[in-house]
Amino acid sequence: MASTAGYLISSSCRHVIDDTHWLASAYPPFAVPYFVYDVYAMYLCHLQRAQVKGHAPPAGHAPPGHARAAAAAFLRRDLLMVLHHLAMVLVCFPVATLWRQGKGDFFLGCLLMAELSTPFVCLGKVLILLRLQHTALHKLNGAALLVTFLLCRVLLFPYLYWAYGRQRGLPLLGVPGALPPLHNAAAAALLAPQLYWFGLICRGAWRTFRGGGGAGGGGGGAAKPP
Repeated sequence: MASTAGYLISSSCRHVIDDTHWLASAYPPFAVPYFVYDVYAMYLCHLQRAQVKGHAPPAGHAPPGHARAAAAAFLRRDLLMVLHHLAMVLVCFPVATLWRQGKGDFFLGCLLMAELSTPFVCLGKVLILLRLQHTALHKLNGAALLVTFLLCRVLLFPYLYWAYGRQRGLPLLGVPGALPPLHNAAAAALLAPQLYWFGLICRGAWRTFRGGGGAGGGGGGAAKPP
């Protein structure tokens, strides 16, 4: 849904700064509750894994203080993903709805298309849970994940700089110097976790195509990995 909305937005904006599309204002408020839900879903999955492994008592039989210890363990395990989700709600949502002041719908649409890789992340985890990580389907899914993540999450940022430079008549290498430092810092902050997750995906893909088994995903969300 996010990728479809992003494509509709970005493809309708010929001017990357001034053109607008109604979905750019409508989609962020629709999407924000999902990130809140996903943190809770990841926490429930963390508790379930602990119970299955015998590291936690069944629901309703937990001693006092167990919930606090479980929450701390969850944060240690999935801190990067939780911070990512909090940033989406507390930073990206206000930027998308208030700070932009109706400018840059094209860029918002491109950023939404980053979610194109998410179904492949989720399918990879499902195949591993079903013990199908040695199948051709898992390898095909891993290749699709690698390509979509590279194009839609890593190379996305150079493309956004190039699109802005083309609109302004600037070479690609001249764009960072023409932007306010805050814009470059925000882009770097968004790109950094994508590079980290892409490294994990590459490592998993290498294991998969060498016949070593479990690959196919980056970070560990319950409903939405990176």
